[in-house]
Amino acid sequence: MSDVIVIPFERLGGEAVVRAIARDFYAVMARDEPALARLHPCEPDGTVSAASQDRFALFFIGWLGGPQTYMERHGHPRLRMRHASVPIDTAMRDAWMRCMRKAFAMNRIEGEIGAFLDQKLADLADFLRNTRG
Repeated sequence: MSDVIVIPFERLGGEAVVRAIARDFYAVMARDEPALARLHPCEPDGTVSAASQDRFALFFIGWLGGPQTYMERHGHPRLRMRHASVPIDTAMRDAWMRCMRKAFAMNRIEGEIGAFLDQKLADLADFLRNTRG
């Protein structure tokens, strides 16, 4: 296994790049998957709130091997518990992944690191499914 895979946070370029991915992810979500965006606290224009975007960015930074600020502020992510109140089916999982893939493309995340992250995020999104379909 190469070093690219060991610490994705560093390979991506650190916090600024990860925050750009998170920002673009939510912009794509508001534009292309408004039903998915509405599952989050939103501004009147349909964009996901800045607080929600920041919370996700902190989670994503930690998940990628960067600083564990999310854990310090919010505790363990407990993703299944936090998403239990939202029915997540295959269509929702796929919509989430489409947004993430577009955000990666916008930030030129490709090659080995792109493929690695795509697989890991697909596994994570599938793990959060809690409804048939």
